[in-house]
Amino acid sequence: MGKKKAIRTEYLLIGNSAGGIGAAEAIREVDKRNSIKIVSDEPYQAYSRPLISKYLAGERNVDEMLFRPADFYSRNGIDHLLDRKVEHLSLDRRIAQLASGEQIIWKKLLLATGGVPIVPKMKGGDKEGVFTFLALKDAIAINAFIEDDSQAVVIGGGLIGISVTEALMKRKAGVTVVEMKDRVLNTILDETASSIAEEALRQAGVRVVTNQTVAEVTGGDRVDGVVLDNGERIRCDLVVIAIGVLPRIELVSGTDIKVNRGIVVDRCMSTNYPDVYACGDAAEAYDFIYGANRLTPIWPNAYIGGRVAGYNMAGVRAEYRGGTAMNSLNYFGLDIATAGMVVPPDDRHWEVVSQRNNGAYQKIVLNDDLVMGMVFVKDIEKSGMIFSLMKDRVKVTNFRQALLADDFGLAYLPRELWQECLGTVPAGSTSAFGMPAKAEEPISSE
Repeated sequence: MGKKKAIRTEYLLIGNSAGGIGAAEAIREVDKRNSIKIVSDEPYQAYSRPLISKYLAGERNVDEMLFRPADFYSRNGIDHLLDRKVEHLSLDRRIAQLASGEQIIWKKLLLATGGVPIVPKMKGGDKEGVFTFLALKDAIAINAFIEDDSQAVVIGGGLIGISVTEALMKRKAGVTVVEMKDRVLNTILDETASSIAEEALRQAGVRVVTNQTVAEVTGGDRVDGVVLDNGERIRCDLVVIAIGVLPRIELVSGTDIKVNRGIVVDRCMSTNYPDVYACGDAAEAYDFIYGANRLTPIWPNAYIGGRVAGYNMAGVRAEYRGGTAMNSLNYFGLDIATAGMVVPPDDRHWEVVSQRNNGAYQKIVLNDDLVMGMVFVKDIEKSGMIFSLMKDRVKVTNFRQALLADDFGLAYLPRELWQECLGTVPAGSTSAFGMPAKAEEPISSE
């Protein structure tokens, strides 16, 4: 069989999730003519990853998870190559080598490759009934495997673990969550908020085991239980590994592209290599709270970073003003909104304002009269306004004592900020992320 002819494109976007779609939309706003190719190793059109738990719970089907309408690609003149894996990049020749044998020659390249699940080495981890939970294929596989009254062990009490736990509970499964640290949701919540979340889990019938890990998965070819590192045995039918996500950076390994924990980008989402950009879970982008590049693997940052990359790829300068850790979620009937640095350094320059009323908990972290972090549990009505103060770096000197007051509202804010909150920013202006505002920008990660 002869060698397949190379395909040429102006823009090659590797990744068909939030970052890739954000970039494609931004490019098409500027460049209506030149070719865009999106390559994805998943067989599905762009879907909302945060909704995979809804699929497993039986609350959404695949069509209801689509991030954009089915005709999005054809309407925007985008050639999408699904179920294709890019195996190698020749940066100097600007060639992407696909597993299918195809080659794509690009002029501008975006790496929106996302993340891969962290899977620890454990005895028996290759048995039938052991799953991860990061992509739609994982939810489909668990859905096909689970039966009524299945018993599950979820390894990891973070966002992914709690998400799949709720979905499994809705499927009438019994669930034990095993968290190696001393509390659940420990990367996004402080101790008080974690205790509230853990109590909600227990009230729902979830068993929570902290300060432990799974040392072994037992059974023959198929899972029948786990052994914890303290020797306790737990019977189960399936194990879901939900420890976390690592940047998917194997394509740039050994190349001249600078990598730290993720692919390092500047404020234009450019890598150090000409005409190569990166965004989303694979990239280390600017975090405005820490004042440095960090991994912030959440949906809205990927989308916004993708848009910034897309504008720059198409020749219109745009800057990413920065993202930060940000989550808005509802699990087991508990509303939670959190962002920024929720546990401040032990330093006299930092201040915490907090209150607990009727089971609700609210906390704001301040430094030099700037909001640097927040946690809202149960009563989250004002969390969006506090986040606006955070991302716009608004000094709260004149109203800091009122931040958690019942009557705190737009009247306390500077005029420009409440205009943006109300959607009355003058035409032609830019959003807080340094690019034209768009109604479809996602505002939460769940």
